[in-house]
Amino acid sequence: MSSSRQPLYLRCEMKPAEHRAALTPNTAKALIDAGFDITVESDPQRIFRDEEYTAVGCKIAPHNTFHSLPAEVPIIGLKELEEPGPDLPHTHIQFAHCYKKQAGWVDVLGRFKRGGGKLYDLEFLEDKNGRRVAAFGWHAGFAGAALGLLALAEQVQGADRRLGAQKAYPNEQELIAHAKQQIQHIRSSRSDGKVKALVVGALGRCGRGAIDFFEKAGVASEDIVRWDIQETSAKSGPYLELLDVDIFPTIAQAGSQRRLGVVVDVSCDTTNPNNPLPIYDINTTFDKPTVDVDTGSGNPPLTVISIDHLPTLLPRESSEGFSQDLLPSLLQLPHVLGKDTTKDADYEEGKGAVWQRAEKLFRHHLALAEKEGA
Repeated sequence: MSSSRQPLYLRCEMKPAEHRAALTPNTAKALIDAGFDITVESDPQRIFRDEEYTAVGCKIAPHNTFHSLPAEVPIIGLKELEEPGPDLPHTHIQFAHCYKKQAGWVDVLGRFKRGGGKLYDLEFLEDKNGRRVAAFGWHAGFAGAALGLLALAEQVQGADRRLGAQKAYPNEQELIAHAKQQIQHIRSSRSDGKVKALVVGALGRCGRGAIDFFEKAGVASEDIVRWDIQETSAKSGPYLELLDVDIFPTIAQAGSQRRLGVVVDVSCDTTNPNNPLPIYDINTTFDKPTVDVDTGSGNPPLTVISIDHLPTLLPRESSEGFSQDLLPSLLQLPHVLGKDTTKDADYEEGKGAVWQRAEKLFRHHLALAEKEGA
């Protein structure tokens, strides 16, 4: 391909059981048609095969070799890089989880400072109204609600039973079919034959995804309690209503009279100083999806699901949705690459403004990290 084409490199994912991709074959083709030169790093755990990328014109690079790229080649991925690791001279487009002072945030940004690279954090790519241009929220809510239901189905069959290791589903239909089978175990254990769930943030992306799952799985609409800011701001708590549902995907005091059995924390901010669910302190994984909450002797079990990449339960569909939403912004990349956009006047919307805002945020947090010794 011509050297005048804009290079973009899709790296492998370091996180175990991460099957998603920031670029799908469909979005890669759209970028190639627009003048990009796309190289895809081989990744055995990615849901998309190498052949799917080469079929649309991508080049394939060996697994986990992105550190050797020329510094001017921008690198896109999803989850955070390995820690500790080498200094970072490249422009990285990814979720870095370091802008809310999560554990290790100074070290993460210090690698960019020493290497001279740049971070465009996917969580903070926003339009002029402050709305994220691309997010996995709907699929996070959908997958979180699904795992919550599957965990409860195990729990009701025995107080010592827990949800075992989980693998990705090829599509939404297979997940729903399995959930419909498991929901019968829950209903048979309830005197009222119901499955009840409470969704906080019901009007947001995650909340809508959770509600969609429950409805498709066969939970009656009247048994899905929908809370958003109007309900949560009406009083300061305790929210005793939480105790009268089976699944809470998003706690109040837990006692022997509660019905609540599973909490799904989609945000998974366990190392955030302002963690809104301080009833547990570890992230769970697809190999071990739940962690028990100590509710005292004689009380019914309560478990938390806190997997920080829930959408990879449906990797093909969630990747496609996210990548398509990100595509319009990726097409603007040539306007900003190789520049310090913080020194320029405000860019026009549609001509790099999304990336300029993201760079300003990166420079702001880099300065904070420098004060902490980065």
